[in-house]
Formats: sequence, structure tokens, C-alpha cells
Amino acid sequence: MKLFDVYPLYDICPVKGLGSYVWDDKGDKYLDFYGGHAVISIGHSHPHYISKMTKQLNEIAFYSNSILNPLQNELADLLGKLSGCEDYQLFLCNSGAEANENALKMASFENGRKKIIAFKKAFHGRTSAAVNVTDSKGIQAPINNTFEVIYLPLNDVAALENAFLQDDIAAVIIEGIQGIGGIHLPEIPFLQRMAQLCNSSNAILILDEIQSGYGRSGSFFAFQKSGIQPDIISMAKGMGNGFPIGGILLHPRFKAKHGLLGTTFGGSHLACAAGIAVLEVIRDENLIENAEKWGKFLLDELKNSDFPGVLDVRGSGLMIGIEFDFNTAALRKKMLLEKHIFTGSSSDPNTIRLLPSLTIGEMEINQLLAGFKSVLNPSAQSVHA
Repeated sequence: MKLFDVYPLYDICPVKGLGSYVWDDKGDKYLDFYGGHAVISIGHSHPHYISKMTKQLNEIAFYSNSILNPLQNELADLLGKLSGCEDYQLFLCNSGAEANENALKMASFENGRKKIIAFKKAFHGRTSAAVNVTDSKGIQAPINNTFEVIYLPLNDVAALENAFLQDDIAAVIIEGIQGIGGIHLPEIPFLQRMAQLCNSSNAILILDEIQSGYGRSGSFFAFQKSGIQPDIISMAKGMGNGFPIGGILLHPRFKAKHGLLGTTFGGSHLACAAGIAVLEVIRDENLIENAEKWGKFLLDELKNSDFPGVLDVRGSGLMIGIEFDFNTAALRKKMLLEKHIFTGSSSDPNTIRLLPSLTIGEMEINQLLAGFKSVLNPSAQSVHA
């Protein structure tokens, strides 16, 4: 049997990871400044994570959501304390797309509507409803276009207010920081006005923190810098440090009833062990503060660099985009194959994403900067191909 060939692959096979580094099957070492799409939050093969997962595997890995699982309550309590969202309710699932599916479903349940406001360059997943609110027609099948979506420019208050002249908006869904779109931050006044409009029209405000959450922005959730209180927060990526886990946080206004939502694998014993281990490491190693400190350092270094072709450097914490005046595919390839440094692409071909582990420090940052300098400065034209 062949694999269904949907992924463009580099000819590299990682077989070991530790901290911010991975090693391939030839023994070559790579600096990981991408974390497999912002998934590796506490570093590869963290000893506490391995210990917690191994212990759980030796006890019980899975049973369905028809029995008591105290690990779910432990995860919810710790997540509430660290995020500051203790009054919210947690529903666990398996991925970011599934989290957003459930968020959109709960919004429609709540007000009986189905028209959604989303934003240009947004990415919320590849499944049925989530892909319909993703600004990428190439991954939407006809079956996905089952409800109306209004795509607005990010940070355009007038366009947002104009859209709310319609009285049938079910929800607004917005990323805490646009990730795949090229690292674009919603402005604080924009988020605050959005919250006001949702509140006054009984529309549900969904904050997609799948990529920007869990400390990556320098706050537990990126939206928290604006002071707003979303109705639903979706999470995944760094939540399990590589183990599949996702979830939504639901405002107390939502009332649960049996059968309203459901999942077979979500919130399994092993998934909860992964989620608890990640939160314990984030807490014990002060990784949110680390992301804020070293993210600011890296942003400042990049903004003050003399790298040719840089048009903009933007981001928050350790979620950073570098926009060049040329397509960056060749640059990323050179960084990987010549300097052994993983970086990330975006839907904007001119923008590189940096999404390292929250554990990085000055040594890894200096290695990244040296790699960029070596590749860009001697013959900048060679990376424009």
C-alpha cells in the first residue's frame, strides 16, 4: 500500500529529539525553530514529560468517556489556574480542527444562527465547518460550503461594524495571532470593539488560540493582553507537546447537557497525562516568562539586523514572522540543508515563521541569527531563486 501523497517532504528523517534539537538517521543535528507547526512547547523529549507518559502507559492508556477519569479534572484544574480562566468549562478533544468544529457548533446551538465572521488569511482547520471559515478556497470542497462566511480584513473596525449591521451573526472566529497567514496580530482596540459588538448582538466570540496559546505569545493566551473575555477559546498544538490533544474552554454562559458534544478518544488517560505534564513544565520552568523575555530579545535582534531583503519583523513572544521582499522557499531550504536549522513557511511565500520551543535561550537564538547571517549576507541573490 502507498501513502496518499499530500505532503511535500524534505529528504530528512528525524529519529531523536532533545530540547530544541533533533537528530536525523545519519546522526546530523538540527536546531528546531519550528517545533513541527508550534507543537513542541516544552522541548523534545522533556524528562518530566517522558516520565509522566511512561507511568501512565504502564497503568492505563485509554478508556472511553463513559467512566470516571480523574485525570480530566486534574488537567482542568491546572489549566484553569495557569491560564486565569478558572470560571470556564473544559471540553477535551483530539486536534485543533476538532476544537474549532465544536466551538462553531456551540455558537450555533447558543443563538440558533449560522452566519460566521472570519478574517482574511485566517486558518482554522481542514475539517467540515473549520475549513469553511479558513481563507483558502483550494482546500474547501463543495460539501464544506454549507453556511455563509463573511471574510473581513484584520484590524478594520469600520468593516467589522458594517458587518454587524446584519442581525443574524452567529459568531466571530479570530486567531489570537494569525499563524499560517504570516504572523499578524489583532490590534487591542480591534479586539475590544469586537467583544463589544458580539456582546450587544448575542453573537459568540471564538478565540482560536490553537497556535498562539499555551504561553507562546508571552501570555498564556494571546488575547489576554487585550483584557477581553471570549465566549469560547480553542486550543491544541502545544497543549500536548506532540501527543494529539485539543480542547475548548466555554464561558459559564454555556449550559452542558448529556450528548451535546462527544468524542471517542478525546480526554483519554494518556492524552491527559501529556496535557498535565506540559502544564507542570510550563509552570515549574516559568516558560511563559521565558517566551516573553527571549521573544523580545529575538524580535529586537531581528529588527536591528542588517539582513538584506527584510521588509518587516512582527510577532509576540516566541511567535515571530520575518517578511522578505522575495519568496523565502530557497532561503528556508538553505537554512535547513546547509545550516541545519528548521524554520517555518506561511501562506505568504515571502514570510518565514519562527515557532521554537518555549525553553529556548540566548545560545539557540545566536545560532539562528548566525545561520541567517551566513546564508543571507554573503550572496543574498542566491536565496531569491
